[in-house]
Amino acid sequence: MNGNPQFWRLHNALIDTINTGERIRSFAAGPHWFAVRGESSLGLAMGPAEGYEAVSVAGKVAGMRLADAAVLARSWNWADASLGMASINAWHNTPARVADWTGKAGIAESQANVFSFLSKRIKGKKVAVIGHFFGMEEVAKIWELTILERKPQKGDLPDPACEVVLPQSDFVIITGTTMLNKTLPRLLELSKGAYVALAGPTVTLWPGWFEHGVCLLAGVVVEEPDRVLQLVQEGGAHTFFGNGARMVIYEKPGV
Repeated sequence: MNGNPQFWRLHNALIDTINTGERIRSFAAGPHWFAVRGESSLGLAMGPAEGYEAVSVAGKVAGMRLADAAVLARSWNWADASLGMASINAWHNTPARVADWTGKAGIAESQANVFSFLSKRIKGKKVAVIGHFFGMEEVAKIWELTILERKPQKGDLPDPACEVVLPQSDFVIITGTTMLNKTLPRLLELSKGAYVALAGPTVTLWPGWFEHGVCLLAGVVVEEPDRVLQLVQEGGAHTFFGNGARMVIYEKPGV
């Protein structure tokens, strides 16, 4: 699973910084999101949108060490990878930990998103977005925008087009689910020279990203773990925004 240390450097960095014996209290594999409830917080990751595998440790997740479950983020079983990323985020995306390294808790408004945050700077620039984000239709009307998708919708390009599109882009916005399908290392290579943002509930709020070409993080902090866990269990899609969780946007100082 881990035969190429350079390929896995991002996953390993996130996993290796989990220095706790904390155990998982509960786990929800909803139709849209996976949620891991640790002893102190809750982490989210998008559920698998492809593949047929089930969670290999189903029935054993509650009680696992958070650090052990996090290792599954390197799995090629997409369900296990989602469990692993949710476990990573249960450690990193706590309100206290994020506030500690940012010096502030980001943008408090839950309706804020990476597109509204960057809208003035993006005007007139070439923008590439990896992943068809919720509510992209209005943005597409006013930006010089290319959307790259593994499952393209009308107007999108298939994701292999990133090899051509990203080197020509001024701004690149990448969904956090690229950590699940393991494409992020290559996407960052192709985006050198661009302003790069990682966005979405699967994004790990970790300052180390800024050493790998990332300029901005837009992720989720869960403030009411039990409330958000119930929303995931009951099939909620984006209902946790402003309902127990909020978006945090933090830009690399000096960008």
